[in-house]
Amino acid sequence: MESRLHLITLGVKNLERAGSFYEALGWQRSSASTPEIIFFKGVPALALFGRDDLAQDAGVSPVGQGFAGVAFGWNQPSTEAVDHFMDLALAQGAQEIKPAQATLWGGYAGYFADLDGHLWELVYNPFFPFDLLGHLDLP
Repeated sequence: MESRLHLITLGVKNLERAGSFYEALGWQRSSASTPEIIFFKGVPALALFGRDDLAQDAGVSPVGQGFAGVAFGWNQPSTEAVDHFMDLALAQGAQEIKPAQATLWGGYAGYFADLDGHLWELVYNPFFPFDLLGHLDLP
């Protein structure tokens, strides 16, 4: 398995305003976007999510040192791969923020903070397959 950055999720105060900003910069909105989250195609892909909602999803405070408004998404091809990389990160000194578990939307995900406190989500999303180059194949 190869280490790759697949999805950068930015916690934003105003989702539509932020979405319009990134579209103005040339990012292409994906049809996978919903009223709660906006996805943009790219390598890595970019996602915009409400700041408070993103903090709640990770199980951290939306204010203070516990959350900087960003979570880096590291997609995996299986739940076993999520568990493998979570164990590997923790063995290297990362802090477990939210244990990997089944999600409400049908995937499997957990969060860890790296040695500097940067928030990473390890995620298996059965609705976002990988293409032949190992990139997310967003619709």
